[in-house]
Amino acid sequence: MIKKLLIITLMAIAGIGTETILAQEHSITPDGTFMYAKRDTCDLFMDVYDPAEGSIREAYGIEKPTVIFMFGGGFIHGTRDDADYHKWFRMMTENGYRVISIDYRLGLKGSDKVGVAQVNVLDKAIHMAVEDLFSATNFILDNADQFGVNPSNIVISGSSAGAISVMQAEYEIANETQWASVLPAGFNYAGVMSFSGAILSREGKVDFKKSPCPTLMLHGTSDELVPYDQIKVFNLGFFGGGKLVERFKKYGLNYNMYHFTDYGHEIAGSMDTTLDLQLKFLETNVMQKKMRIVEAWISDPDVFKGSGPQSRKELYGN
Repeated sequence: MIKKLLIITLMAIAGIGTETILAQEHSITPDGTFMYAKRDTCDLFMDVYDPAEGSIREAYGIEKPTVIFMFGGGFIHGTRDDADYHKWFRMMTENGYRVISIDYRLGLKGSDKVGVAQVNVLDKAIHMAVEDLFSATNFILDNADQFGVNPSNIVISGSSAGAISVMQAEYEIANETQWASVLPAGFNYAGVMSFSGAILSREGKVDFKKSPCPTLMLHGTSDELVPYDQIKVFNLGFFGGGKLVERFKKYGLNYNMYHFTDYGHEIAGSMDTTLDLQLKFLETNVMQKKMRIVEAWISDPDVFKGSGPQSRKELYGN
């Protein structure tokens, strides 16, 4: 411990930020990297992080699921191997979970203006990411034995734009849309974990033809980037966690919803500091398939406050 503090002090004197050494401390190397799809503009890859050696891979006699992760970045930037996620990857693998972090196409990259008024551009970007998620899922299913993945035990998770993508993906599955038709008949994920996500609907509200899988949502009540409540223009709606939970309640669905009072978009980067909420959801709602409904308002100064963009203007410049 003394040695670590000394190194940090020396680095600070040398002008090297402590963030650098902390990032190195939590760095993690994937156990495998695979190309899962070829697109006209790029090749798409995934990094597989297997459960850590010596970790407990079962709970209550049930195998722990594989977690697919989609990074954030407003559909304009971000990478599957961003060092900001390494600590969470490591924590998950040390708790016996396999994490698969995937590329997806950034559909808003190069766009001059982004907002609800540009709904077609936003819609295209979201569904482009959903299409890539479904391609990654099919690749994993086709190679399940090689990866050690149980096809019926896959959870999808995402931060910010990634959270929008996983929420939208499950919405498409639950409504049996054409987007979901590329998946095997009858397939669904075992759970969804959304860190500041939302759903885009052209129906004026969010309805479900069939029940979505168990869903964990975390959202800051003051989020100005991904709306906590909703943005509506006629039948177009962009619905955040605060509004979605009302629909989940109405339909009697299986969910955990955590409202982070007075927090903004920094909740999108709170995966490592909210790990206990995630593990409880995974072990109870997903693995044991229990109908454990949680809705809580949290005001906790220890929740990570990130330094990333907190509004659409900061992220997109308009």
